[in-house]
Amino acid sequence: MAKMSERVMSVSDKPDQIRNIAICAHIDHGKTTFSDNLLSGAGMMSEDLAGKARQLDFHEDEAARGITIDSAAVSMVHSIKGTDFLINLIDTPGHVDFGGDVTRAMRAVDGCIVLVCAVEGIMPQTETVLKQALRERVQPILFINKVDRLIKELQLTPQQMQERFVKIIANVNKKIKDIAGSDEIASKWQPSVQDGSVCFGSAFHNWAMSIDYMQEKGIKFDEIISAYRSDDEADKKALQKRAPIHEVVLNAVVKHLPSPVKATQYRIPKIWHGDLESAFGKSLLSSDPKGPVAFVITKIVIDPQAGEICAGRLFSGTMKRGDTLHLNRAKMDNRIQQVFVYNGAKREIVDNVPAGNIIGVAGLKDAFPGESCTTGPQTPFEQITHIFDPVITKAIEAKRPQDLPKLVEVLIQVNKEDPGIRVEINQETGEHLISGMGELHLEIIENRIITEKGVQITTSPPVVVYREAITKKGADDGEGKSPNKHNRLYFRAEPLPEFIREAIKKGRVPQGRVKSKDRDVWEALVAEGMETKDARQVRDIYNGNLLVDGTRGIVHIGEIQEMVSDMFEDVMQKGPLANEPGFGMLVTLTDAKLHEDAIHRGPAQLYPAVRDGIRAAIAMCNPVLFEPIQTILFDAPEEYVGEISKLISNKRGQLLDMQAEGAMQQITAKIPVGEMFGMSNDLRSATGGRGSSSVIEQTFERLPDELQQKIIQQIRSRKGLSPNE
Repeated sequence: MAKMSERVMSVSDKPDQIRNIAICAHIDHGKTTFSDNLLSGAGMMSEDLAGKARQLDFHEDEAARGITIDSAAVSMVHSIKGTDFLINLIDTPGHVDFGGDVTRAMRAVDGCIVLVCAVEGIMPQTETVLKQALRERVQPILFINKVDRLIKELQLTPQQMQERFVKIIANVNKKIKDIAGSDEIASKWQPSVQDGSVCFGSAFHNWAMSIDYMQEKGIKFDEIISAYRSDDEADKKALQKRAPIHEVVLNAVVKHLPSPVKATQYRIPKIWHGDLESAFGKSLLSSDPKGPVAFVITKIVIDPQAGEICAGRLFSGTMKRGDTLHLNRAKMDNRIQQVFVYNGAKREIVDNVPAGNIIGVAGLKDAFPGESCTTGPQTPFEQITHIFDPVITKAIEAKRPQDLPKLVEVLIQVNKEDPGIRVEINQETGEHLISGMGELHLEIIENRIITEKGVQITTSPPVVVYREAITKKGADDGEGKSPNKHNRLYFRAEPLPEFIREAIKKGRVPQGRVKSKDRDVWEALVAEGMETKDARQVRDIYNGNLLVDGTRGIVHIGEIQEMVSDMFEDVMQKGPLANEPGFGMLVTLTDAKLHEDAIHRGPAQLYPAVRDGIRAAIAMCNPVLFEPIQTILFDAPEEYVGEISKLISNKRGQLLDMQAEGAMQQITAKIPVGEMFGMSNDLRSATGGRGSSSVIEQTFERLPDELQQKIIQQIRSRKGLSPNE
C-alpha cells in the first residue's frame, strides 16, 4: 500500500477531491474523541488508542485539563468506491476562552461538522461556533453524538429518540436561518435526516449512522438499541464494524460539503473585498493553481526545531519552496523556506502544493494570524474578527532580571500563537500587560510561558479592562494648541449612533483609516443609514470610534490628516478618564488654523495639539466608564437553583431566564466581569462540583454612578497617574 503521505500528495492537486473541514461544538460534547476516530479509521493511528490518545491535544496542559486549546490541522485520505478524497481537518476548541481559535480555523475551511450532544442538545457555545461558521460562509452538517447515553442512561424508546433528534435538528436549522439572516446562500444550508447530512452515533463507542448508510447496508434502528441492551461487549464491537464512525461521517462530508473549487465562488466575495474582475480576483474565485499565490495564515505554531510554522489556507496559486511572498499587513517580503502538508497530525516536507489545500510554511517572519501572503502587494483578505474582546488583564514580570529580554521575545511569540490575547510591552518600565478572554485563558497562557517557554514569571492579580464613553454631545469645541502656538485645532465629540456602532461590531462596516478613494467604506456607512455627505467625511474607524473631517477649504489639511489619525487612535486607546480604551465616540475636526510653513507643523507640534484638542472635546461630553458584562449560562441540577441565584446576586448580577432541561436547570444571568474573579471556584462549592457555566454574550454597560469615582481613582493609582487630571 502506498505510504500515506504519498496518497495525500497524489490527491492534493485534484481540487474536486479535497474537502477542508472543521469540527466545532460546545465544550465536552466529544469533539476530540470524534476526530481521533476519524483519524484511526483513515489508518492514521491505532484503533485501540482512538479516543484515548487524543492525538490532536499536543500540549501537556490540554491532556491534563482534558480540553482542547489549540486547533490542530490533520489531513487524511478517505476512499469512496475506489476514489481517494483528501480531507483536511481542523479540530477546534469548544471552550469560550479559546473562541478566537475557532474563528481563525473557519477562515481556512469550507465546511464544518457541528457536533451536538444528544442529551444536552444545542448549547450557547454551539450557537457561537455556528455564528462564526456562517459569518465566513462555511457550510455546516450535523453530527448528534452520545446517542448511547439516550439508550443506556435515559432508557428512551426508538420513538422518543427520534422525537429528540427531530427537535435538535429543527433547533439547529432555526438557528442557522436566524444567524444567516439576509445571506441567501447561508440561509439555505439546512442539514436534514432525509438526505444524510445529519448523522448520529457515539464517538466514544466508534459507530455512526445516517439514513443513506442504513439503507445501503440494511441496518435498522432497533439493532443499535439491542446492541446496547445486551450485556455482550461483542455486540457493541459488531456495531462498530458494521457502521464505523469514520466511514459514515466522511461519506457525508464528501457528499454534502463543498470542494475548494465550489466553495471559493461564494466565499471569496464575502471574505475578500478586492476587485473580483482583476486577474488576482478571478484566480481566487476559481482556486486556480496556475494563478498568483494567495495564502491566509490562520495559525502560528512555534516549533523548537523548525521555528515558526504558519499554517493556513492556500486560496490561489501553487506554494513552492524558495518563493518570495509579500505580507500585506506587515508590508514586507519574505522567502518561503519550507512547505509542509499534514499527514495525520505530523508534518511532511514537500516541494510544492497547489491551491485548495491547508498547508504549513516556514520562513514567514513577522507574520501574524490573519495575514494575507501574496505574490506582490494585493488587497488583503478581510480581517478575522473575533466575537469577544479580551476583557481581563494581568501584569506579568520576569522573576529573574536576566530573563527580561527573553520574556519580551516569549510574549511576542505567545501573541502570535494566540492572537485572541493582547500583549502590551512597556520597555521603559519593564511591566508587560497581557489581556485575555477570561481567567482560564490567562492561566493557561501563564502556564505555557513557564512550562514550554521556560521563563519563570510572577503575575499580578487580574484586573478588568473598562471602556471610556461619552453620554452627550459637546456644547462647544475643544481647542488644542501646538507648543509653538502657531497651530490651533478644534474638535467636537458626541456619542456614535447605536446603529453605526452595531454595524461596525457586526463587521458590516470595515475598520481602518479611510482614503478618499475607499468607496466601499462610505458606501457601507450609507447603506447603514448615514447621510452621504457625512459618510464621505469619515477619515478613520478605530476600535468602534469614528473620526470625521468637518473642515472646509483649509489648505494644508491633507498634509496633517495622518498625524490627526495617529493621535485620534492614541486617545481612543488611552482615554482621558483613566487611560482606558474609548468606545462609541464620534470625533469631528471642526476647524484648524495651521502655520504656512511645513517645518512649523511637524509631528512634534501637531501631536500634542491634536491630543489635547480631542481630550478637551471629550471632557465636555460627560465622559463615564463602561464595564464589561458577560451573559452567562449556568447549568446545574435543580436542587442548586437557590445557591446559584444567591451567587448571581452576590456578584451584582441580574437573573434573566430559567429553563428546565430534564433534571438540569439552565439559568441565564448577566454579571459584571469585575465581580467574576474566582467564580468557577464559587460555582463549584455552591453546586457540589456539579454546576458548569459558559459565556453567551459580552457587552459593555455603564458602571453604576456610585462606583464611577472609586474605580477611576483605583485605575489611576494602579497606572501611576496623578489622582485627577
